[in-house]
This record gives sequence, structure tokens and C-alpha cells, in this order.
Amino acid sequence: MQQTSIDVPAADGLSDAYFVKPDGPEPYPGILMFMDAFGVRPRLREMADRVAERGYAVLLPNLFYRSQRSPIVDPAVLTDEKERGAAFAKLGPMMQELTPERVVADATAYLDFLAAQDGVAAGPAGIFGYCMGGMNALRVISALPDRVSVLGSFHAGRVVGDQPDSPHRGVGSITGEVYFGHADNDSSMTPEQIAELEAALADAGVKYTSEVYEGAPHGFTMSDTAMHHPEGEQRHWAALFALLDRAF
Repeated sequence: MQQTSIDVPAADGLSDAYFVKPDGPEPYPGILMFMDAFGVRPRLREMADRVAERGYAVLLPNLFYRSQRSPIVDPAVLTDEKERGAAFAKLGPMMQELTPERVVADATAYLDFLAAQDGVAAGPAGIFGYCMGGMNALRVISALPDRVSVLGSFHAGRVVGDQPDSPHRGVGSITGEVYFGHADNDSSMTPEQIAELEAALADAGVKYTSEVYEGAPHGFTMSDTAMHHPEGEQRHWAALFALLDRAF
């Protein structure tokens, strides 16, 4: 594979990013991967590699580039549940700074970068993300339906809220397929909120799958954290690859 750490132009500066694509016959569909709150780190690069091995060109940008270059959090603290929780005191302001408008502006720049790379196929890209990245990826496919054709969102929180710009309120513009793999007993995405999301998708006529991963906590895909759930992680890979294979 061709693996590159690179600074990518974004809306308000350069985002330090990881770009990976396979060796061999081109072109490859372009895929945006949106990080969880703990940022670009070895675990996420490993996950990007796994997707690239399936025949995709994957861009993993630092969504918090306005605040700090990677690493955002020392990966060593993530296996301790108490230390992991304490990290959110630092991450909270970064997440608040990442407004919906900034998410879409940055994504537009990331998609432009992907489209300009040698070996990346023309046409709409895919997007997938984790935790806050899954929520923000939903914002992107809703805002840019002509440029993003498929979404995979895993253990995303804050997808449904009371605010006028809640992500679930924008799904009517989506033209591609979406998949949501929800954590079980997740206070940031309750059963009532999942039902509200599903109703919004169904009312909009969006092709979607929404599944709760029984016994899997919020953050279940991340093997470098205390929340890792091996069965949930493997289930997510199967769902993600099936989704991408249908789309491309």
C-alpha cells in the first residue's frame, strides 16, 4: 500500500492527515474517514489501512486541526477508563469549535483533495466515521449529496437533538445509502433518539440500515480504548465492507 502523512488544505488552514491507497490497478473509489474525538492515531491509521486493502483510497484528516495537530490525546491513556474520561475536559472545547458550517466547509476541501489525487476514481466519494465522526459524517452526506454517495456511522452520539440544526433534521437531502451501527445503552444515542432518527430517514425515503449492537458500549470499535468490544468491532467491519461493496 501507499501510505502518506500529509498536510491537506482545509477551510481554515492545513489539516494534518493520513492518506492511504492500494498498490495495483487503479482507479480506487475515494473514501473520507472521520475520526472519533481522540484524534488521528495509530489505531485509526490501522483502520484506514484495512479499508484501503479492500480497494479504496482513504483520507483520514485531523478534524481538530484548528486547535492542535496530531496527536490530540496520548494513546496510552485511552485504555484507562478514568483517564479516558478526563481527556474530555480538553476535547470538549475542540468539539464545540467544530460547528456544522465548519464541518461542511472542511469536508468540501477534503473531497477536493481526494478528487485531485492520482489513482482516485471520478465521481462521488464515500464517508464513514466513529463517535463524533459518525455524527459529522451524517452532516456531510446531508449537505453534499452530489459528492458523497454512501455513509457508514458507528457508535455516533448527538445525532438527534432538540436544536434546529440537529443532524437528523437534514437527512431529507440524502440520495445515497446510509448505515448506522449504534452502541447499546448509549446515553448519547438513546433508544428514543434512535427511533426518531429512523423515523426521519424513513419519512425522507432514504435507503438506510439502523442496528443496535447488543452489549457493545459507546466506542466499541476502538481496540486502543477501554470501550473495545471485539464482537462489535468485527460486526462493524462486516457491515462497513458490505456497504462499500454495494456502493462501489
